Amino acid sequence: MSYQAYQKAQHSAENPSQVEYRLFAEVTNALIKAKDRNIRDKEMVEALDWNRRMWSVLSSDCGTEGNGLPPQLRAGIISLSIWVSKHSSAVVRGEESIDDLININRTIMEGLADQARLQQRAQEENNDAQQQPQDQKPINSLL
Repeated sequence: MSYQAYQKAQHSAENPSQVEYRLFAEVTNALIKAKDRNIRDKEMVEALDWNRRMWSVLSSDCGTEGNGLPPQLRAGIISLSIWVSKHSSAVVRGEESIDDLININRTIMEGLADQARLQQRAQEENNDAQQQPQDQKPINSLL
């Protein structure tokens, strides 16, 4: 199996929180690299633009009908997206630090990691329940 095929199979097995986490990690790493170079150049602008576009997509998704997130969380993501856009422009102008954008992304990544763990645990419990013989009840249900 080629490395690319392995990567494709690995990514297709990810749950939504894991996919979102991976995207945030890639974008945040680009921001960190831009910060470490300590100059406002094309690479920094590209990293800021990638981050802004990611947040814009998240905001658009939160505004669509049928989005399953709670309304308060959707509103928070939309507000953060607006702040990210304004702050990114200020970073390009040299008026603000890129650190705040990195910190926001890291905070979101922590929440996504927690969500991915919960989803994984629920999936494992679901798989375990499906594998039990139908005529046997779990031990804890007998207590």
